Amino acid sequence: MEKSHRERGRLTPLWRAIVEVAFIVFLFYSNLLMGEFARSNGQGKSLWFAMGDVITGTNLAIALVSALIGYVVFEFLRKQL
Repeated sequence: MEKSHRERGRLTPLWRAIVEVAFIVFLFYSNLLMGEFARSNGQGKSLWFAMGDVITGTNLAIALVSALIGYVVFEFLRKQL
């Protein structure tokens, strides 16, 4: 059964928020991973080793808080412009 236009319209802002927050988190982690490789480019350093150093609970919390703040700021700017 197809959803009505009104029901789809309510989910659109939620999905947009999820995608934008996920993109900001992706950029955060890719930046951390590049920094990890630049900082510790010694012998035997692999992608899995660097990911183990980067993917932590603290970094995830920082990424999510930063992404939510970024989303709120950009939504505010969108509405103002």
